[in-house]
Amino acid sequence: PPAEPDGGGPGSKLRALFAHPLYNEPEKPPLLGPEDSLLAGPEALRYYRRKVARWNRRHRIYKEQLNLTSLDPPLQLRLETSWIQFHLGISRHGLYSRSSPVVSKLLHDMRHLPTISADYSQDEKALLGACDCTQIVKPSGVHLKLVLRFSDFGKAMFKPMRQLRDEETPEDFFYFIDFQRHNAEIAAFHLDRILDFRRVPPTVGRLVNVTKEILEVTKNEILQSVFFISPASNVCFFAKCPYLCKTEYAVCGNPHLLEGSLSAFLPSLNLAPRLSVPSPWIRSYSLAGKEEWEVNPLYCDTVKQVYPHSSSGRLLNIIDMAIFDFLTGNMDRHHYETFTKFGDDGFLIHLDNARGFGRHSHDEISILSPLSQCCRIKRKTLSHLQLLAQADYRLSDVMRESLLEDQLTPVLTEPHLLALDRRLQTVLRTVQGCIEAHGEHSVVANGPTGQSAPDSGPS
Repeated sequence: PPAEPDGGGPGSKLRALFAHPLYNEPEKPPLLGPEDSLLAGPEALRYYRRKVARWNRRHRIYKEQLNLTSLDPPLQLRLETSWIQFHLGISRHGLYSRSSPVVSKLLHDMRHLPTISADYSQDEKALLGACDCTQIVKPSGVHLKLVLRFSDFGKAMFKPMRQLRDEETPEDFFYFIDFQRHNAEIAAFHLDRILDFRRVPPTVGRLVNVTKEILEVTKNEILQSVFFISPASNVCFFAKCPYLCKTEYAVCGNPHLLEGSLSAFLPSLNLAPRLSVPSPWIRSYSLAGKEEWEVNPLYCDTVKQVYPHSSSGRLLNIIDMAIFDFLTGNMDRHHYETFTKFGDDGFLIHLDNARGFGRHSHDEISILSPLSQCCRIKRKTLSHLQLLAQADYRLSDVMRESLLEDQLTPVLTEPHLLALDRRLQTVLRTVQGCIEAHGEHSVVANGPTGQSAPDSGPS
């Protein structure tokens, strides 16, 4: 059975949800051998041992250059650590299995383990000219992200709090200048797990001591240089980048403690190459421009003719992601990533969810365009959505309960939780409209790759 969440007692809707047959039926296709696992265990472990040895050498040289003495023993790689087991458990079905106890352990470790280093993310380094990060994503440069490494040698992406829980994104803001919200990253992981996608890396909230756990452990001189004490005697730091790099855009502790999200790192690209693909439904990142999908209701017919979206499995996965983004309100899905090992029908990784949960009072229906224009959905996805619309498993209730597990609870305000129920009904109405126009056989795909889609969306 699925690994049960930490919270919940008698009468728990969340426990009842994960005990439901939908969450216990065998996944298809069955995992048959090494080709269905992302990593080859021996190769991965050799790689991680080399990484630890190199880190120990560099750390020793760094200490010697600064004439620092340390009684800390060299780091040892322990194979039972949660982040290694998380990496080894990634398969064709998702980032983790339903029955895996590793996720709970990984969330606990990211919440509690001390940090041993802090550095800018690859995005910020690309902006500073320090690395070629073209294989990852195009750097935004506007929002501060840090990579924290823990005492077990695991890594996580840290996104600090920039916006209070009850603040809504102003309606005049464009989606591409919106804040990135740490609580949106946390909530997105819980929602993804509840939907049984398991495509968001495990993410947890933590109160980080920015002095002890970032400033005192970083070796990056640029990062050290952007720390300062505010007039309110709080420790603050800001992004060193071409945009908005001013003290008024800094993040500050209180006086040292700062809320943030920590998202577990995926395996290195050297071990598990990923492909970053522009979304066919990418938005115009200009003030007045429109993309073809925004003006052409038959746009999906074009998408289905172009590789790799001519693969029915890839298109169904994009529609899964669109439903997920609509529920969170995330309009900023310009690219998606897949593991190259799993081919064209491999699952899409739901990364970078921090621009979700910005406006509970508005439902951006255009996010659902892949669903409404293509009129296709996996039966598995539809079954889970229908279950979460029932009173006994109501989406807002199970989300509220799941988020209680996090240290930073309440992660979402009540209006955001209730918006999930409203948006879920919108998704189900959209599917019903497709079925009425094309018939269930043409709309609902039974297998993981589905069947051919109808020629056009509903009239």
